[in-house]
Amino acid sequence: MSGEVSFDVVSEFDAQELRNALDQVRREAGQRYDFRGATVDLQQGRDELILVTDDEFRATAVKDLIESKAVRRGLSLKVFDWGKVEPAGGNKVRQHIGLRRGLPEDLAKKITKLIRDEFPKVKSQIQGDAVRVSGKSKDELQRVIARLRELDEVVELQFQNYR
Repeated sequence: MSGEVSFDVVSEFDAQELRNALDQVRREAGQRYDFRGATVDLQQGRDELILVTDDEFRATAVKDLIESKAVRRGLSLKVFDWGKVEPAGGNKVRQHIGLRRGLPEDLAKKITKLIRDEFPKVKSQIQGDAVRVSGKSKDELQRVIARLRELDEVVELQFQNYR
């Protein structure tokens, strides 16, 4: 009885780790000398962060802080989609920072086409914002994972539900 083995290709991030990293950024911005007396308002929504600060220099400094804290917490920098800094009323600037979650449809199609072309014994299908990859050989699936890790895409790929 040789059953099918499968795994899912997804793009997710740990929301709790992101929240912890943002808390560290807020704490450090409140203590640093170059932020003394400056406004740093960082709000987290489901799919985006909104940064409001005094000027572009401080926005860039907060961006560096967010990236360093995220890396320390094991988050990929590919999670963030940095928008442009735009003026907000009262001598402030605002920056929208998108959070990438899930595989975009074009990337999912690219992954399934790559698997179909390079690994004829393996099946792949798009399921929402994930790609299910299945086959009879665990070794073949390991080769698929190794090949997908070589891709340099705008999102970080994770492999879950390996059964």
